[in-house]
Amino acid sequence: LFEEALKYYANILTPFSAILKRKLEEVLALNLTFDIIAPSHGVIWRENPLQIVEKYAAWCEDYQENQITIAYDTMWDGTRTLADAIAAGIHEADPDVAIKVFSISKTDKNDIMSEVFKSKMVVVGSPTVGNDMLDSVASFIHFMKMLKMKKKKGASFGCYGWTGEAPAKIGEALTKAGIEVVDEAFRQHWNPTLTDLEAAREFGKRLAKA
Repeated sequence: LFEEALKYYANILTPFSAILKRKLEEVLALNLTFDIIAPSHGVIWRENPLQIVEKYAAWCEDYQENQITIAYDTMWDGTRTLADAIAAGIHEADPDVAIKVFSISKTDKNDIMSEVFKSKMVVVGSPTVGNDMLDSVASFIHFMKMLKMKKKKGASFGCYGWTGEAPAKIGEALTKAGIEVVDEAFRQHWNPTLTDLEAAREFGKRLAKA
């Protein structure tokens, strides 16, 4: 139930966190006793209704857990393979961090964004198509920008055949979305070899320590 509540907060209410924080402080300052919390839509809280208020109070404080989310799209699986190698590098450097890896084109964007909301870092990948990132990735980052998440770090990666602009453009888009980019974009020419995957793992290790 709380996961669904978090999903709603992450995808709808995050841009209004500052307002919610003020209002929650006002309500809690009244020292009222609540028997029930019944919003105009959503879950009605009857048992210990203040538990959802406590959750909202935590979520509106630039919320993050010890988690890194990797979100990518791919054409010929090269960028997907990089994503898995980066995740392996992160885990090797910091076994305690939770790592979530998602295909943007195969996973509901609201589910991914819920995990981004919980994360301290988001790593986004795309191959280069038409001198740019895939439109699915551009749309995903635009949605992230709309949500105005705060105090999150980020990085970018991707495969390319010709010119390879996508990872750098992802980094620029993340910066515009309010994400602190912590490393140079990781670019891979063609599908990765075993040596290339080792470089991707090293990239993941650096991100874990960023």
